[in-house]
Amino acid sequence: MYFNFLEQAATNAATSSRSMLILLVGMFAVMYFVVMRPQKKRQKEEQEMRNAVEIGDDITTIGGICGRVVTVKENNLIIETGADRNRMQITRWAIQSNDSANERLAAERAAAKEAAEKAKAEKKAAKSKKKNGD
Repeated sequence: MYFNFLEQAATNAATSSRSMLILLVGMFAVMYFVVMRPQKKRQKEEQEMRNAVEIGDDITTIGGICGRVVTVKENNLIIETGADRNRMQITRWAIQSNDSANERLAAERAAAKEAAEKAKAEKKAAKSKKKNGD
């Protein structure tokens, strides 16, 4: 009877450790997909945006300085700020947003939406014309 109790305790301990291990792996997987993966995706998008900066783009820095890019070097940019055209050198990592690229993207989306609506209207008109013609 004493040996039976020890066997049961050992089996329960093994089952408990397995379930604990499965729970820890599951929690890590959830944390990866909820926290780590979206953060890496945002960092990748920010880096692509910083690498895509061109001369003439309007940018905003992390410190809130707005300006137009005049010169692009490997890790540095020279921007003009204000009406008096003050120039300052900043590093690429200090760029928070590329306002020119955001405006271009918004314009492209608006044009695509307008084209889709126009195509839908033409399709609807052709369908009603076909229905009335028959």
